[in-house]
Amino acid sequence: MQTFALSKGQPDVAGFFDPRTFSIQYVVSDPATRQCAIIDPVLDYDEKSGATATHHADELLAYIAREGFTVEWILDTHPHADHFSAAHYLHGKTGAPTAIGRPVTQVQALWKEIYHWPDFTGDGSQWDRLFADGDTFPIGELTARVMHSPGHTLASITYVIGDAAFVHDTLFQPDFGTARADFPGGSAHQLWHSIQAILALPEETRLFTGHDYMPDGREPQWESTVREQCERNRHRVGQCSEAEYVELRRRRDRELPMPKLILHALQVNILGGRLPEPETNGKRYLKIPLNALEGAAWE
Repeated sequence: MQTFALSKGQPDVAGFFDPRTFSIQYVVSDPATRQCAIIDPVLDYDEKSGATATHHADELLAYIAREGFTVEWILDTHPHADHFSAAHYLHGKTGAPTAIGRPVTQVQALWKEIYHWPDFTGDGSQWDRLFADGDTFPIGELTARVMHSPGHTLASITYVIGDAAFVHDTLFQPDFGTARADFPGGSAHQLWHSIQAILALPEETRLFTGHDYMPDGREPQWESTVREQCERNRHRVGQCSEAEYVELRRRRDRELPMPKLILHALQVNILGGRLPEPETNGKRYLKIPLNALEGAAWE
């Protein structure tokens, strides 16, 4: 199975596929300066045993060391529902600042109620930088721009870096379609508009997704272009109307069970990847609310 691919350009993009969660982590580098950013790193978690590990995050660090890169940023596109974020772990290893979109505070407010955390302030201070729509920041000599891309979550953002855009759960590969919009705070209408903003980028812009579910058993893939998405996305995002898309998305979402780790992962990821504090016996515990996501399909 293909679990690594390097896409050369401005920037160079190294993608690392995690078969357990179908997630892709990225190391995005400026060829001229060898400065890089890490996007959406995965902290390993086995829900059956409760074990955590840093295998995938350490794979990123090994690649960065081998290439002689310097990490400038550790970036999340949104609080993930299907894997733990390794942002906090990698911050400790590299000292690089962590960042996410400013609307993460809205996601924190939603999940504060679901987890019944009355003392949780949810001000986004778990990250070093909260980006607003339109903010820019450097990666070496390249300029990265932030696009707010709500719909999948309230806090979803796209990072446009040179000729590449990191869209995570907004678009998938053309043969799979688009992201679900039925999580707390999700909106199919907002998702439609976010997709259209991405498709308005130059047609040769490389688009990098956050997951791949390998339809028909093909090898994992995570790179496409704006033109390919407009022409071939199975949800017809380049041809159909907003009303048609919303109906398709809602019909599809009614059939989907929730991600198996959503209640595990959000309590870690709205803390920037921090695990719960140890209790008096030295053990850490997750809190799983029962019947919190009513109406979700069962597997």
